[in-house]
Amino acid sequence: MNLHGLADYHMHTTLCGHASGSIDEYIERAVELGLDEIGFSEHIYLYHLPAERRDPELAMRQEEMSLYISMIEDARQRHSELPIRIGLEADYIPGHEAELDRILNSFQWDYVYGSVHFIGEWGLDDPRYIDDYSKWQIDDLYARYFGLVTDAAKTGLFDIMAHLDLVKKFGYRASGDLSDLYHEVAAELAGTGVCIEASSGGLRVPAAEAYPHPELLRACHNAGVLATIGSDAHKPEHVGYAFPQLVRSVREAGYSEVLRFKNRMRTFQPLPDAAAK
Repeated sequence: MNLHGLADYHMHTTLCGHASGSIDEYIERAVELGLDEIGFSEHIYLYHLPAERRDPELAMRQEEMSLYISMIEDARQRHSELPIRIGLEADYIPGHEAELDRILNSFQWDYVYGSVHFIGEWGLDDPRYIDDYSKWQIDDLYARYFGLVTDAAKTGLFDIMAHLDLVKKFGYRASGDLSDLYHEVAAELAGTGVCIEASSGGLRVPAAEAYPHPELLRACHNAGVLATIGSDAHKPEHVGYAFPQLVRSVREAGYSEVLRFKNRMRTFQPLPDAAAK
């Protein structure tokens, strides 16, 4: 497989508490695949909770932020053959925007992913709490989840909205037609200037479908929302996962180029033809 012309910006490290493999192994896998740019985007510590309530299996610790930065900077020195970006994946928690803004401004990141993993205190993508789906009428859950996604985008804190429809992770699907909701979400995102991530991570979970749903991806393209791609790698073998399939989906939605990031500045990169075959 040759993924030349593509970048994978969504890769984690063991600091998050639920990933495995060394940084060098992720980088070596990227080189093996022919990726020409990568980025790490570790889960920010759960800044909205007191330190004693922060789950070390979900995100790095506050005191590990400087370690994370030095780990990536050291890796850049060891692997000058490959551009390596450094970013964050930050949860959107309503009411804590000012605190997150302060954290994000503490370092010159290359990009920041915004994500919605929590509705209140419920971690909706955490298998430990999957039984809580039974407490919801699923159509209402989808509406609530996407409301948080668009609220997150409107803060201006994030460059990329990660795994846009993560709510489907465990295969719980809305019963009704989501076309109107998808078009509403796309229009809201377009008004913020944020871009979205097309992620192959959804292919590795019970949903068995890339994020976002093809119809939502198409709606975003039609609304003028820009995109990037990522694997949400938590193991070295996840790097560039199913990228040829992912690129085909992105092309079918209408995209011919995706974004690259450096110092939170965007550039456009044409999607290579070879990866779409």
